[in-house]
Amino acid sequence: MTRKTGGIPALILDRDGVINEDVGFLWQVERCRFVDGVFDLARHFVARGYLIVVATNQSGIGRGLFTEGDFRRLMDHIQAEFRRQQAPIAAIYHAPEHPTEGIGRYRRDSAWRKPKPGMILAAERDLGLDLSRSWGIGDEMRDVIACREAGVGTLVLLDQSAQAPAQASDHWVMPRLGDVLTLAEGEKAR
Repeated sequence: MTRKTGGIPALILDRDGVINEDVGFLWQVERCRFVDGVFDLARHFVARGYLIVVATNQSGIGRGLFTEGDFRRLMDHIQAEFRRQQAPIAAIYHAPEHPTEGIGRYRRDSAWRKPKPGMILAAERDLGLDLSRSWGIGDEMRDVIACREAGVGTLVLLDQSAQAPAQASDHWVMPRLGDVLTLAEGEKAR
């Protein structure tokens, strides 16, 4: 597949565990706590012309634990906070399906459900992204795999149990978002 170049780079973020603390099937605004450093990181990238994109599996919808409306209310809150922090989110993509735990129409496989790259490829088409210059950050290997399969240039696995930042075969492993910011600032200096 030929990758599109010359478009706009993006910072592609998973939601739970990267933007907000992962408390398991989050849909309530009052339970939302932002991950330390997420706004500093987002502002850094926005200041350099990147778009902020959220790509998140949300099987809680498909499992019947909360509704699309509940998801939208929480995302409206998150978007408002990112705007307030001067790092607006350009687009949000979510995959509510689950192949075995979904209920009704949500019980199916989906090209959007990570580790598949569907959400990221949709963002590329919708926003005119240059994925080769983009960064993808997730807290699960499925996030890294989805970004890799889409052709995202810099891949980061956020792993709080990591002792220190390290480079794996094709991605970085970072214990904190502050470490990702340090990496991004170093990339700029090269």
